[in-house]
Amino acid sequence: MHYTGFVLDTFNTFDLFPLANVEVGNHFYWHIGNLKLHGQVFLNSWLVIALLLIVSVAATRNPKQVPTGAQNLMEYCWEYLRDLARSQIGEKEYRPWLPFVGTLFLFIFVCNWSGALVPWKVLELPEGELAAPTNDINTTVALALLVSLAYFYAGFRKKGLGYFKKYIEPTPILLPIAILEDFTKPLSLSFRLFGNILADELVVAVLVFLVPLIVPIPVMLLGLFTSAIQALVFATLAAAYIHEALEGHGAEEEH
Repeated sequence: MHYTGFVLDTFNTFDLFPLANVEVGNHFYWHIGNLKLHGQVFLNSWLVIALLLIVSVAATRNPKQVPTGAQNLMEYCWEYLRDLARSQIGEKEYRPWLPFVGTLFLFIFVCNWSGALVPWKVLELPEGELAAPTNDINTTVALALLVSLAYFYAGFRKKGLGYFKKYIEPTPILLPIAILEDFTKPLSLSFRLFGNILADELVVAVLVFLVPLIVPIPVMLLGLFTSAIQALVFATLAAAYIHEALEGHGAEEEH
């Protein structure tokens, strides 16, 4: 069992010499000019998106009064995500944000499970192999930045320039702390998801190498459970951040 791992490069702004380079495992890269992309991350992400689209089309193609099969699964997912968004964002505000929160949860959930359930060795790459996109720090950072943009947009759309009053209330002395908080939110989201998925795949890879028969199975099952929990945590925190941006001054004015 090979492990795709991650790459973290830090470059000097002026001379572009690498200051730090940490790499685990073999990787399949696409080279576009001077740009180097993780090919296995893109391929697996597109496969996950294709799977979600296929299930969505199958569930809505011929809807029935008594749902069965894919329609039943999709309706269950929709009800679960609706309750999640409603509980975190609120009854009056959750509907416009349900597609965003639901898409985050489903994409991360399927990505996490794709690294453990699907025998990717049926698709041979020149080097490395397909693995969960969420074990790459670039994927989790991109998802976290989307959440940051979402809650900034939510707050600004509802309150206008008044949204930025939160940075200087109750006192302007707290301005640096409020700004720091906006940086720590995406950092915590991205590193929590990345670290858990990376650690799980590393543990499974080591156990499969050392004792390839029975011992890794319980760890793999535990990994499936924790992968689902990580998707839920990410979506729940995203909804909570959006709710935080929507409340505050707007909520006080309503009361």
